[in-house]
Amino acid sequence: MHKRFLGCRLILWLTVIAIVLPIFILIVWSFTNNYMWPNIFPSSYGLRGWKYVFQNSNRVLNALRNSFIISMFTTVITLIISIPCARALAFEEFKGKKLVEVLVLSPLVIPSVSIGMGLNIQFIKLGLARTFTGIVLVSIVPCIPYAVRMIEEVFRIVGQEHFKQAKVLGADNIYIFKKIVVPLLLPGILSSGMMCYIISFSQYFLAYLIGGGKIITFTMEMFPFIQSGDRMMGSVYGIIFIFSTMFFLIAMELIIKYFYKKEIEDYYV
Repeated sequence: MHKRFLGCRLILWLTVIAIVLPIFILIVWSFTNNYMWPNIFPSSYGLRGWKYVFQNSNRVLNALRNSFIISMFTTVITLIISIPCARALAFEEFKGKKLVEVLVLSPLVIPSVSIGMGLNIQFIKLGLARTFTGIVLVSIVPCIPYAVRMIEEVFRIVGQEHFKQAKVLGADNIYIFKKIVVPLLLPGILSSGMMCYIISFSQYFLAYLIGGGKIITFTMEMFPFIQSGDRMMGSVYGIIFIFSTMFFLIAMELIIKYFYKKEIEDYYV
């Protein structure tokens, strides 16, 4: 038992180190002017990266705002689509089910270049190119497989006995969804929502292709510095990316848990 406890602690500490160490390296690089081989430590430090961000704060904040809006709408719409789809795939048997599963998972294997170019032609015809709506719609495509797959597994674990019992007792579909489906699926919904938000927030190629450079997202600001090999600027933008995303995800989790905890408490009072 003691050995098992030590093993769990070791795994926990290794996980913490694997998460914290890359962030620590990014923080060091964000203040590093020169880091030449074979030096163990940087040869000089500076604030060029942070000065650039603060001097161009309006541009950076505008890019963050655009990414936040796009990611929020993408996450919400993806979850609205994925929950009924995951339920059908988990519990229902219908003709063409395997084909639907393949189509749902196809964005994982089809290159984003093919998806982006095909959708871009159609979006130009529909007037959706270079619009927030177009970027949101194209960002949904790579999110769907992850959301459907994660929520489908949660549906399988939970089962459908609770839903059937609620139906027998006379509950309507809206009540079942609000009081039973969402609370039981909350861990899966949160996990898939976080995954969708991160995927959408980190989109570069699809956002650039559909947005046409008119709508600037945070990754479009960050990517040129990374591509050019500017470690300091890339690290500064990477830190902002990590902490802005982390702040939103923690806030979203706390708000949703607080809301449904209050709902459950009111229900049993």
